[in-house]
Order: sequence, then C-alpha cells, then structure tokens
Amino acid sequence: MGTEALVRRIGYEFKDPALLRRALTHRSYGMPHNERLEFLGDSVLSCAIATHLYHLHTRVQEGDLSRMRAHLVKELTLSEIASSLNLGDCLKLGEGELKSGGFRRPSILADTLEAIIGAVYLDGGFASAEQMIARLFEPLMKGLDPKTLGKDPKTLLQEYLQGRKLPLPSYTVLSISGEAHEQHFEVECAIPDLGVRACGGGVSRRSAEQQAAGSVMQILNSEG
Repeated sequence: MGTEALVRRIGYEFKDPALLRRALTHRSYGMPHNERLEFLGDSVLSCAIATHLYHLHTRVQEGDLSRMRAHLVKELTLSEIASSLNLGDCLKLGEGELKSGGFRRPSILADTLEAIIGAVYLDGGFASAEQMIARLFEPLMKGLDPKTLGKDPKTLLQEYLQGRKLPLPSYTVLSISGEAHEQHFEVECAIPDLGVRACGGGVSRRSAEQQAAGSVMQILNSEG
C-alpha cells in the first residue's frame, strides 16, 4: 500500500508530504526518523482523547476517565488501530528490522501512529489532529464501560455474584499435563446455585481460572 492509500484511510491530506514520510521512517532506516514526531504525537493524542472522553461520558468521574484514557492510548490499542490502517506496509525500516518482522511489531506500529498524529498536528494544527483522532478512536471510546475496564474475569464474576447475594464460584483443577516447565492446566468454574459451569485452560492455574471465569461470564451475560 502506498502513502496515497494511507492518506485516504486516515482522512487527512498533508500540505507538506515530507512530514508524513518522516513519520513513517523508523530510526533503523536512517535520518530524519520519526522519534521526535512520536514524542509530539503522544501528547497531542493524550489531550485529544481526554477532551473527547470528557464530552462523551459526562457522568463519569475523573478516576474512571483516567483509566479509560490509559486503555485507549496504550500500545496494544494503538498497534491494533495501526494494523487496521495497514500501516506496516508503509513503514521505512532498516534491513535488520525488515528481516525480523518489524513491520508488524506492536511497539513500532504504535510509535508510528503517534508520529503520524504529531505530523498532522504540525501540518494542520490541533483541530486537524483532533478530527483524525476522533475518526480513528471514537468507535472504541463509545464502547468503553468504566465499570468493567481493567478488571479481570474472576473479579467481574465475583462482583456479579456479590451484587446478587450469591455464593462465590468454586474452581476445580480437572487436569495438569505436560512437562514441569511447560505445564497446561484445565480448570472448571462452577456456580451450583445457578447451574452454570465452564472450563478454561492455561499455562498456570491462575490463567486457567481466569479463562474459565470469562466463559462463565459469557454464559451469564447471554442469559441476561
């Protein structure tokens, strides 16, 4: 994908295309690279996201707004948005990074997206950058639930049951397989009072319990 397609995807036409080229240049490729633009874009992104969350979630308190913002600007979220833009196809990477798959590495994709935000800010001002950020992030912002954000499945299940004055679930290890350094756990999570049970697997008992609890929550949510 060329930069023309990327421009269409982000919805912003650069007056100075050199800024976009720099934003897409990793330091392994050479100078000028995108690290200074990344630094700038990080701050612009944080401010824009905070502003949109403030107006979108008018009854949410400061602590929850902070957690929502942290979720939206973290590396995983940024890299997923970058992947949806096929950003990796436009990156300028050094030979070593190319061979090691740098074009799909989450940290590089996230940093590049921030660099593009910084480039848009320099090229068109904060309003232009804010508009682009809104287009890319608004679907995620609308779907956030501050009550569940950042909580693991076991915690969510516990709160669900406590809110209904029901006993806490029981977790039973069904099997442990594999060598000592590569064990796999199968765990069942059961809520006898509701007649609900589900299994989960993982490399530790804790991870298997989390997966099982998540499966139970899916069942409970589907039943309303």
